[in-house]
Amino acid sequence: MDLRKRTTTIKLSTIATAVVLSAFGAYAYTQRNIFLVGDSHASSVTSVASTVASTATSTATSTTVSTSVPQGSGEPARYPTALPNFADIAASQGLAVVNISVAGTIKTATPGLRDMPQFDSNDPFADFFRRFQPQIPRGGVPTRGQGSGFIVSSDGIILTNAHVVADADEVTVKLTDRREFKAKVIGVDKPTDVAVLRIDAKNLPAVRIGNPTTTRVGEWVVAIGAPFGFENSVTAGIVSAKSRSLPSEGYVPFLQTDVAINPGNSGGPLFNLNGEVIGINSQIYSQSGGYQGLSFAIPIDVAMKVERQLLDTGKVSRGRLGVLVQEVDQPLAESFGLDKATGALVGTVERGSPAAKAGIEPGDVILKFNGRDIAHSSDLPPLVADLVPGTEANVQIWHQKQAKHVRVTVGELKTARSEAQNDPAAKTSLGLAVRPLTADERKEADVSAGLLVEGATDGPAARAGIREGDVILSVNGKPVANAEQLRKLVSESGKRAALRVLREDQQLFVPINLG
Repeated sequence: MDLRKRTTTIKLSTIATAVVLSAFGAYAYTQRNIFLVGDSHASSVTSVASTVASTATSTATSTTVSTSVPQGSGEPARYPTALPNFADIAASQGLAVVNISVAGTIKTATPGLRDMPQFDSNDPFADFFRRFQPQIPRGGVPTRGQGSGFIVSSDGIILTNAHVVADADEVTVKLTDRREFKAKVIGVDKPTDVAVLRIDAKNLPAVRIGNPTTTRVGEWVVAIGAPFGFENSVTAGIVSAKSRSLPSEGYVPFLQTDVAINPGNSGGPLFNLNGEVIGINSQIYSQSGGYQGLSFAIPIDVAMKVERQLLDTGKVSRGRLGVLVQEVDQPLAESFGLDKATGALVGTVERGSPAAKAGIEPGDVILKFNGRDIAHSSDLPPLVADLVPGTEANVQIWHQKQAKHVRVTVGELKTARSEAQNDPAAKTSLGLAVRPLTADERKEADVSAGLLVEGATDGPAARAGIREGDVILSVNGKPVANAEQLRKLVSESGKRAALRVLREDQQLFVPINLG
C-alpha cells in the first residue's frame, strides 16, 4: 500500500480536529448529567469531558465547552440512567388483560315516514313509495362493539368501562390464551363509568392494585388494551395531570396522561412502573375521533369502591349535600373578602337538603370538607359522593367574610336509573331489560316489589305489548322482585305466561306467548 496515500486519507486539519474534539467534549458533558450522583462512572466521565474540552480549547480557541455542573439546591440530582423496561410489565401483567366483545340492539326510528304522502291504492305513485321506502328491522338494528378489561380476582371478577357493556344483550370475554367465556354483568355505575363482570373460571391471573394517590405528575405509565381490535397492544407515556374534572363527570378525579389510547382501549388497565394498576382507561379528548395526546383514566381506588358496592349490594350509594357550586376566580374572591381564589362557591341550595338543614346559604364558600382543602369547585363532589349516606361531615365555610364550621348529615344521591345492570338471562327469555324498583319507586307506586322495564327488544314480551316504563309485578300470580326470579318463573311457565303489569296508575294482565 502507498504510505503517502494512507497518510492523506486519515489526515485532518487543525480546525477540523478542534471541532470534533469540542463536539465530543460537549457530548461527554451531557453524558455526565444523566448519571446519578455517586455513580462510579460519573467521575471518569467528568474527567474525560474536562480533558477533551481543554484539548479542544487549546486547538481552536474560538470554541469553548464548560464542564461545570449547574448549581441548584445542593440536593443530589435524580435523573434516570436509562428508559424504563416496559417489557417486564407487558409480560407479567398482560396475562390479566382481557378483550371484551359485545352484541346488542339499538332501537330505531324512521324520521319522516309519518309525513310521507298517502296515496290511493290505484295511484301509480303508491307502488313507487312502497318499493323504495326504507326497510327498518323490527325492534331495532343489531350492533357490535369491542373494548378491554382486566381481571381483579382469580375467581373471574373483571373490571371494565360501563360504556363498553351498556345496553349489551351478550358480553364475551376473551383471555390471552384464547379461551372465551360468556360474561354476566354484575352491575354498572354510569356516573363513574365502571362496570363489573363475572366469568365462570377459576385460578385466573389477576392484576395487582396500586395507589393512584401516591402517583406523581411526570411518572411513566403503561396501558394495555385492544385499540381498533388489535389485542394486547402496549403503549406508554407519562402522567400529565391529576384530579382532572371533565364536563358531566363530576364524581371522578381523572388521571390525565399522554398515553396513546384509541377506540378499543376503553376499560383497559393503566399500570405504573411497579406493574400495579392505578387507573382504568376511559376517555380521550379529540377533535378527530382518534388519539391526540390527551387521555383520561379513572383512578383505581374510585373503581374498587364501586366494585365492592356492586358485588355486595348490586348498587352504588353516594352522599349528597344538595348544593350547586361554581369556581371562585380572583374578582369573586375579592368581592367575598377571601385572601385568594379558592374553594367552591355555593350558588344554589336545594330546599330541605342536608346543606339547607345545616345552615349553608347561597353565597357561602366551602373551604374544607372533612379536613380536606377545597382548592377548586370540582374537588367537592367526589368527596361528598364518597361518604355513606347518613354520615356526619365537618364543613368549613366562608360566611359573610368569616370562617365558620358547620356539621352536615350527608343525604343519599338519587339517580334516575339504578346502578344494577340488566340481567342478560332475563333478556334471553322475554327480550326485556329489567331492574328492581328502588325504595322510593316502590313507595311512590305503592307496591312491595316489582321490576321496571328499561328496554323491550323484539321478543315475546314486546310482541305482547310490554313496553319500556312498565312495572312487572308478578308472573302467573307469583310476585317478582329481581331478574333471576323472573327468569325462573318464565322458564317454568311452558308455552304461555301471564304477567301482571303496572302501567301508569293501572294494573293489567298481559298474556305472553312463549312458543
